[in-house]
Amino acid sequence: MKKILFPLFLLLFCISGFAQTDSSAVEQYCTVIATPRLLSSRVTIDIDYGERRSMWKDNRLKDEDGRVKKFNTVVDALNYMGNEGWQLVNAFPYTNGGNTYTYHYIFKKKFLKSEAEEE
Repeated sequence: MKKILFPLFLLLFCISGFAQTDSSAVEQYCTVIATPRLLSSRVTIDIDYGERRSMWKDNRLKDEDGRVKKFNTVVDALNYMGNEGWQLVNAFPYTNGGNTYTYHYIFKKKFLKSEAEEE
């Protein structure tokens, strides 16, 4: 009986060794861009994950129901990113020559290498 169980156990152990996944983590970055609206105290929030954008496709962030996600303030957007597991790295204002500033917030998050390649 021992002669049968040992090879069977060894075979089962070897087969399970081939089912490994890549568990190495990689950091992914994104930018939250806050632009003031014209004649308003509200801001427009854009989140850039580095994906390719098309002018024919709606790339705006959507909620679970497929509706465009709207944020009340910049802090609302930053809290959303924190709840999603993103960590703030840097924040800076940017101007394109005029009097209006856009504020950029750089975030990072660790993903499994297999998850990062899917996105």
